[in-house]
Amino acid sequence: MNFLSGIWWSLPLVLFWATPRVTSSWWYMGAVGSSRVMCDNVPGLVSRQRQLCRRHRAAMLSIGRGVAAWTAECQHQFRQHRWNCNAPERGHRLLGRVLQRSSRESAFVHAISSAGVVFAITRACSQGELKSCSCDPKKKGSAKDSKGLFDWGGCSDNVDYGVRFARAFVDAKERKGKDARALMNLHNNRAGRKAVKRFLKQECKCHGVSGSCTLRTCWLAMADFRKTGDYLWKKYNGAIQVVMNQDGTGFTVANKRFKKPTKNDLVYFESSPDYCIRDRDVGNLGSLGRTSLTANQPGQPREAE
Repeated sequence: MNFLSGIWWSLPLVLFWATPRVTSSWWYMGAVGSSRVMCDNVPGLVSRQRQLCRRHRAAMLSIGRGVAAWTAECQHQFRQHRWNCNAPERGHRLLGRVLQRSSRESAFVHAISSAGVVFAITRACSQGELKSCSCDPKKKGSAKDSKGLFDWGGCSDNVDYGVRFARAFVDAKERKGKDARALMNLHNNRAGRKAVKRFLKQECKCHGVSGSCTLRTCWLAMADFRKTGDYLWKKYNGAIQVVMNQDGTGFTVANKRFKKPTKNDLVYFESSPDYCIRDRDVGNLGSLGRTSLTANQPGQPREAE
């Protein structure tokens, strides 16, 4: 936790002063100490996001932790790839202008960032840091699983609240737009939220003489965020290129040989640029000078077939 706290306080501060206005400026929440100043001064927040920010100040601090978690996870997943979810040169923002392109990298970042908010808000609920939520109120009384009867106890992670809050806050800006990119971002945001919920696990404690387990107390807990990152990484590798349908309300596959995307899949419109070559216009730093790169890595961005 000390490591994440260090990232939370230092990374967003550097990003905030060095970063021009970007589409998803909520990524820089937590950049200043006072949540009221943050709500008023972070550029690009829509009115709904500012309302939530002022009403749930403690939640904004949790989102700051979520930013640290998902940026670290993004960099881990891309650590040996030509685009490595980073912009190391001074004066460049965290992810550069690469994400202005509707590529599979943008799809992954929107999914993992939305997942990071769910994870952070849910964890804050369980730890009693937010007045607006606590443990999952639905996990009460007795239930039954493959091992028999058990009682709900402990503190089940209230992931449903985390999903609702993330949807309200993260999607607010995209919901104001009616263009293809907004629909793409909304789809990938939802896929990220669903990924966190996918890895809820039941944990139990036995009670009885000499561990006889005559009575079990169980609760639901989120898995480590790495599980979500690994899952979304697989979805990134299998991301589906799409085009808007004729009435502009949804997607259809760009190549009819591929399956129609589900709510769990990541979607993108544009092929990825060549990340080997430095291109300042798109914010790509290239891979010159990096020593950890291997050729033909699995998951390398590729043209749609």
